[in-house]
Order: sequence, then structure tokens, then C-alpha cells
Amino acid sequence: MWLYLAVLAVTVAVFWVRRKYSYWEERGVAYIKPTFPAGNLGVRGKQHISAVMKRCYDQLKGSGAFGGIFFFTNPVALALDLDFVKTVLIKDFDYFHDRSVYYNEKDDPLSAHLFTMEGTKWRNLRTKLTSTFTSGKMKMMFPTITGVAEEFRKLMASEAQKGGEIEMKEILARFTTDVIGNCAFGLECNSLHDPDAEFRRMGKKIFSFGTWKLILIILAQQFRNIARALHFAAIDKEVSRFFMGAVKDTVEYREKNNVERNDFMNLLIKLKNAEQSKGDLDSNLGALSIEEVAAQSFVFFIAGFETSSTAMSYCLYELALNSELQDKARADVMETLKKHGSMTYEAIQDMHYIDQCINESLRKYPPVTILTRKVSKAYKVPGTNHILEQGSTMIVPVYGIHHDAEYYPDPERYDPDRFSPAQFSQRNPYCFLPFGEGPRNCIGMRFGLMQARVGLAYLLKDFRFTLSGKTSVPLKIIPNSPVLTSEGGLWLNVQKL
Repeated sequence: MWLYLAVLAVTVAVFWVRRKYSYWEERGVAYIKPTFPAGNLGVRGKQHISAVMKRCYDQLKGSGAFGGIFFFTNPVALALDLDFVKTVLIKDFDYFHDRSVYYNEKDDPLSAHLFTMEGTKWRNLRTKLTSTFTSGKMKMMFPTITGVAEEFRKLMASEAQKGGEIEMKEILARFTTDVIGNCAFGLECNSLHDPDAEFRRMGKKIFSFGTWKLILIILAQQFRNIARALHFAAIDKEVSRFFMGAVKDTVEYREKNNVERNDFMNLLIKLKNAEQSKGDLDSNLGALSIEEVAAQSFVFFIAGFETSSTAMSYCLYELALNSELQDKARADVMETLKKHGSMTYEAIQDMHYIDQCINESLRKYPPVTILTRKVSKAYKVPGTNHILEQGSTMIVPVYGIHHDAEYYPDPERYDPDRFSPAQFSQRNPYCFLPFGEGPRNCIGMRFGLMQARVGLAYLLKDFRFTLSGKTSVPLKIIPNSPVLTSEGGLWLNVQKL
């Protein structure tokens, strides 16, 4: 009897899986044959998700606007054509306005932030927070960034004197942690002078995923309702307690002492108290709870310190490999400083070759390697008879597009001239998506770029970088990292000029 039931259960399971895996074939969509149980993520444990999606993109490209792949047993549409990418991100945004990223507001309140929020609530909050990142606000935050950069320069000089071999990803993350701590929380994180400072320790912990935790997060994203029913929390409990406490203490202190600063936290406190921002008096967004304030602060922190430090470290790695490019970047800094007299906001905006170096770093090592979108209502793909079902997932393979030889000849070569005005204007703008595009692009893009420009300008002005023997060429990327992280760190020899 039990044997019969077991055989029946296995038979039903096999039939169900085969039925799921016939999804794209039945619809006449080009797809990659999946393998149970991971679908097309079968080599996920050996390769970073960026490499897996690039392989799928390369295999399917030329098949039409999109192709079919599977995350476990769930069918996922993979955008292949740049015109369709534009359609998804901008033209038909109303069909693709949510990211399809797991969050759990009840059990994991820090996960319910601007990056993950959906629908009207996301739209209203995005409108409110946009005013934080205007040119005027950037300019007001600039002295805070340069103040931290001065401390960073002193630390680098001290480290260079000790022997000059420095793990740049970590020390740059300490720099950006202190910048974000000041601008988001109004707090002196002190991670430049104390590598074990709490903010830095928590920053490390956020991105320290074991393979199983990453698998659980991917499963939660694919089966969101089940994950919420099981009370799954993606964010570590210690991290959650720390950031919730830091925000509560900061808000309480500022409200009690009537403290106002030109920073992100100040705007969030106004939203918490339902104050209407100037020029936004008709917004129908209600007051934010303290948990919602903490969630927005949290995402600004993790996005601000991680993406900028990663972009700068990879940029320095490539400049260390190409001394003539490094000399050209340094000349750009020195000539601009001579023109403006000092490291001003206007001077940083005028360092055009530094911008090209950062953009080429973002192309080769994008901070977000795939963009996910949830289909909010049944969508007929233009020029085809294919219907994307409501609730299904669409992926834009950013890393694959950034490494496509059709758009970037010899894509593994680092060449900042790809982003000269002449070359940039000749390319389809949708083959460069380091911050996404459209209404749901990265709201803090300008802040991140400004922070990266300042950091690189200070470093190149006073130091020369060459490759350390501890760093492999080409770099080996850790497979289970949510962002592109090099195995063994990113060590460079640093010489004080």
C-alpha cells in the first residue's frame, strides 16, 4: 500500500515537473532546456548569477524580443533585444513597474524599502524621496564627502608608508561607509580608523551570504507567498536589530533637540511626521512609521557604500593594469584642480575622463548584474503573438548586454574611450544599464557617482597604483556573492607621490 502511494506520488511529481518545463515550448518561445531542480540555474554553485545569465543571453540572442528560461520550476522571460528592453523599462512601464524582489514587511521590516516596494506605495514614496537627490542637495552634501575624503587620504598615506600593499575593496568600503553614515544617519561611523566599527561590521554581514542562504533568498523570490507564510526573513536578525536601533536613536535625538541637517534622515523625519515637502503639497502619502524610516535608511546605506566602493575598487584595479590610462586619469584630475583652484563640487563635475573611467568600470563590473521586473497584468509582446502572464517574471541581463561584442567590441578589454562623447552618442543607450533605466532607475545614482568621483580624485592625485601579486588576473568572482566580489580581495601596491 505504502509502496503504491510512493510510486503514485513520484509519478505525479514527475508529471508536474515535466508539465512546468514544457511551458515555453507550448507557447512557441525559444528557450533553454532546464534541469531539475534548479532549472537553468544548474551551475549556480560554480558560477556567479551574472555568468549564468550571460550564458543564457548568449545562447538565446537572435531568437526574438525575449527567450525563455527557468528559475527552479518557474518560467522566466529573458529580454534579448534592446528595443524590447526600452519597452519594458520605459515605454510600457505600467506593465512592469515592480521589481519582483522578495520582501516581508511584517517579519522583516527593513526589507520593505524603496528598492523592493510595489505599486502606489512605491510611486508615492519615490516622488517624495526624489527631492533628496537634486543638484542643490548634492552640493550641500559635498563638504561632508570631502571631509571624509581628507581623512581617507591621511589613512592611505599612513598605510602606504607601512609597505604599500593594500586591499582596496575593504578600505574603500570603509570610506564609503563613513560617507553614508554621515549623510544618511548624521553619525560618525569611524570605520576608517576602526575596521571593526559597528557600521562596517554590519555592512560586511549584509553581504556575507552562505550558499544555502542565497538559495533560500532565490527560492523566496520565486515563491513569495509561501516564503511570507513561513515568515522567512532575508535580512540577518543582528543586522536588523542594529539598524533599527540606530535609526530610532537618531530620530529620537533629533526630534528631542530640534536638530535639522541637510541629509537623507532629515527628509525621512519630515515624512514620518507627515510634513509636506515643498512643491509636493498634494501628495497623498501618509506618514511613515519608524520601521519604514529605518527601511529607507537601510537601503540608502547598503546601496551607497557597496556600489560606490565596488566601482572604485574595480576602476583602480583596471588602472593599475594599464599605467598609461592611470596617467591620463591623474592628468585629468590635476588639470581640473588647477583650473578650479581646489576640490570643489564644480571641479568634480568637470573631470570628464574620470567619468569615462568610472563608466567603463560600471560597464565591465555592473553593481546590479540583472534587472528583474514582475508582469503586473497580461502583456502582449509587440510584434508577436506571445502573451506574458500576469505575475510572471521578466529579466534584463545587464551583465550579458554589457559584455556583448556587438555593442562593445573586445568586451573584456578595459577602455574608457568607449564613453567619450563621440563613441557614447553612436551607441544605443540601452546597452549601458548600471543603474537601471526609466522611472525605476537607481534614485541615488547621482550621489553614488559623486562619491566615486571624489574618492578617485583624492586617490589619483596623491598615489600611484600597481598590481599586487596577491590579486589574480583575470579576477575570480565569488559565486555566491549577491554582487560581483573578487575572490581573495583586491590587493594593489600603493605608492605615495
